[in-house]
Amino acid sequence: MAGLKDYVNSKVTNNREKIEYHIKEILKLIGEDVEREGLLETPARVTRMYEEIFAGYEVDPKDVLGVSFDEQHEELVIVRDIVYYSQCEHHMAPFFGKAHIGYIPSGKIAGLSKLARLVEAVTRRLQVQERITSQIANIIESELSPHGVMVVVEGEHLCMCARGVKKPGSKTVTSAVRGEFRTSEALRSEFLALLKQ
Repeated sequence: MAGLKDYVNSKVTNNREKIEYHIKEILKLIGEDVEREGLLETPARVTRMYEEIFAGYEVDPKDVLGVSFDEQHEELVIVRDIVYYSQCEHHMAPFFGKAHIGYIPSGKIAGLSKLARLVEAVTRRLQVQERITSQIANIIESELSPHGVMVVVEGEHLCMCARGVKKPGSKTVTSAVRGEFRTSEALRSEFLALLKQ
């Protein structure tokens, strides 16, 4: 399956003229001169950017894991430091960070790149970090039926850093635990220790 960047967001593409019109109107409403050289192509550029940053609407995240492989591996698998970019649904301001995924297969494993694509599919839409974390864990649990899943997501939110309370550098950390990770402190500790290495 191609990466999300290879998809064209048809919802945006089909409404390109309308979106460009409204971006132009917003620029006027905030006091800009939409005829000045630097802004002439801005509505079109913003629309093309929307096609990319909202590409997650074009796929069902459950489909991203795709083909799984039958392996007799039932030990912890971790993919960490998966960089993501998303948009806060409350302010439409960017937030970004890293996702870390650990799971204990029950004989069925996913290709490692599929986990990164799952993060991309979930984050490339209007979101909140708490939902991202839960959705990733829930999809892995439902599609792979592992013994356990743990997901940790770190994020820096511009809606908090650049506006409002204005606390740059502050990070939000969320986690979701499923299956054996929920009942085993030793497993949670192993996962967190491996993240620090």
